[in-house]
Amino acid sequence: MSQYSFILLSGGIGKRMQLNIPKQFLLLSGKPIFIHVLEKIDTIDEIKEVLIPCPPDFLEKTLEIINEYGFSKPIYCITGGRSRQESVYKGLKEASFENVIVHEAVRPFVSKEDFKELINAKSESAIYGLDIPFTVLKGGEVVEENLERDKLVNVQLPHKYNRDKLLYAHECAREDGLEFTEDASLYFHYYKSDIVILKGSEYNIKITKPIDRKIAETIYKESILMEGY
Repeated sequence: MSQYSFILLSGGIGKRMQLNIPKQFLLLSGKPIFIHVLEKIDTIDEIKEVLIPCPPDFLEKTLEIINEYGFSKPIYCITGGRSRQESVYKGLKEASFENVIVHEAVRPFVSKEDFKELINAKSESAIYGLDIPFTVLKGGEVVEENLERDKLVNVQLPHKYNRDKLLYAHECAREDGLEFTEDASLYFHYYKSDIVILKGSEYNIKITKPIDRKIAETIYKESILMEGY
């Protein structure tokens, strides 16, 4: 059985949500958003530890909330980086196991079955993704290029990787001064190797703006989620 470290990115400070607290602390059905994620993975045997990079001013608060719920797995809160990429890097440096799963604290609607499917994927690197149902153009102030949407993927988390390989890719990116918005693009940039894309879910939203919070409450209350939520 493969063993995993679980990196739960909690470095956001609620800027786009127009809050003075990290958005992962917002309540969803009475619980902080990130607690919903921890509840999903707490009984998955392959996941052996949880690392949570979070803002330094909220380390104690995060631990305090976690301790209220009595999780069985060891959970370590570490100081997050100045960027998402740096937070993943810090998590990788602390990870104890050969494989890692990277997820975001503000994606609470991923299911336990989704995590199991990711773990059971035969490739050592796998992500979730969705087709893009709308037209996408490249451009800034003017249109520069047509893009073929049937060849594009809306990247979702969670992801899984070999820990040492992803760490090496991160170290290369740091040396090259490159920034990526998520790990699949970073990993592919340096390895050009296969990353399996599993079918994602429209309900696996990332809660970053006020409208996302309203959508999340609707999803939860209407129980549209897959069985086992």
